Amino acid sequence: MANTNISRRGFIKASALTGLGATIAGLANAGSARAAEPASSSGRGGVLQDTGGIPPRAGGQSPVHTLTTKPIERVRVGVIGLHRGMEHVNDCLAIEFAEVVAVCDLRVDRAQAAAEACVKQGGRRPAVYSGAEDAWEKMVDRDDIDIVYIATPWAWHVPMCLRTMERGKHAFVEVAAAMTVGDCWQLVNASERTQCHCVMLENCCYGENELFVLSMVRQGVFGELTHAECGYIHDLRQVLFELGAEGDWRRDYHRQLDGNLYPTHGLGPVAQYLGLGRGDQFKVLVSMSSIEAGLTRYRDGKQPNGGRHAAEKYVCGDMNTSIIKTELGRTVMIQHSVVSPRPYSRINAVSGTGGTFFDYPARLAINDPTLYGLEAKGSHEWLGEKDLAKMRQMFAHPLWTRLAERAAGSGHGGMDYVMNWRHLDCVRRGITPDSVVYDAAAWSCIVELSTRSVAAGGMPVGFPDFTRGHWKTMKPIGIAEAAAQRA
Repeated sequence: MANTNISRRGFIKASALTGLGATIAGLANAGSARAAEPASSSGRGGVLQDTGGIPPRAGGQSPVHTLTTKPIERVRVGVIGLHRGMEHVNDCLAIEFAEVVAVCDLRVDRAQAAAEACVKQGGRRPAVYSGAEDAWEKMVDRDDIDIVYIATPWAWHVPMCLRTMERGKHAFVEVAAAMTVGDCWQLVNASERTQCHCVMLENCCYGENELFVLSMVRQGVFGELTHAECGYIHDLRQVLFELGAEGDWRRDYHRQLDGNLYPTHGLGPVAQYLGLGRGDQFKVLVSMSSIEAGLTRYRDGKQPNGGRHAAEKYVCGDMNTSIIKTELGRTVMIQHSVVSPRPYSRINAVSGTGGTFFDYPARLAINDPTLYGLEAKGSHEWLGEKDLAKMRQMFAHPLWTRLAERAAGSGHGGMDYVMNWRHLDCVRRGITPDSVVYDAAAWSCIVELSTRSVAAGGMPVGFPDFTRGHWKTMKPIGIAEAAAQRA
């Protein structure tokens, strides 16, 4: 949904930014003093713990780690936000058990275009909601929708998710699900209270390479996992100044927050490799940012939009690097840079006692290649193309194998279709999706935690336990097993 100067929209965005920004500003002058503070109430000595602890689960709430629902023959969908959301509309139209019932966007032209696309591709015109800031509320209140896709600017994610779940519908929300720890807790509590799914649409968990690595992880190729690396390296300087699109609102975060503003694309797959939230858990994070230079230099050199942004001051460092330690002692490095002249990368690396994988380009080293009949001599060299192709064949993920042909031509190399098919199929069958609200919260809260750590001079910040201890007894997700059983 394109941003406009509507008061309520401005209020929501301002609240999300300035509330977190004020808290972070307060930390900036207290970083050195925090280092000497005694152990926090969480028992983590030396940790800057300002994330509010673990609030008790309220009466009437139940965990949703294994939430199952009543199977339904046809999944009825509504979509809010028809810029990014058109990818979801198109995928739903191509999935035989899904139906697009309603579409919504503040812009009338986008909403009407989406409706016409549905007619052209599926033969049925969905209900259209547009032209008013609260049009989405009317759509969510319908009684013939099972799932609401939320593909709007970040500040709208939480209020839209909350109303969706309170109306008895599952929320499928774009990344990040929330920008503050407090909002992450709101999503957790609403999902538990309503027993509705809140699934973050992290498409990168469903890329061909990510599913290939997950398959190898689950089948023991990497042995005991010890370390992972991930990130979001994407030159978005031009996008950040595009009017009528993300440039209307995304650049605002660069003016107020210094940290990792977009953590989940790289972190989601890595979290699933490591079984985080299921047998292990994020424990503590430290974060540092470089100076800010790239966005200012680009602005001054290009003078986009006739120079109207000349007075803007950006504070988000060009590169943010965060290190996370888990409860089991494993480490994760995560980076964020969207203003550097550099090829795209999510890094996508995992290492263990049996081998190491790095992406961009894909490279695999194995401790004992002879176990797999490979020609490589050992872990001192990356597998050659022939050996890597053999591993891809041996460890192809059944979900990708099953859907690759159907996914060809869909968004982001097919991962969008695979993600949408999988999530919708879980709702259709009534089984638990591969990621639930606890994952959405844990991956999204990196935004606030990283900015807190940066503001405090790189001090460690403790993670909230959104599962309230349930991670200790949960088993890692079994995408491969579930897909194989259904094949």
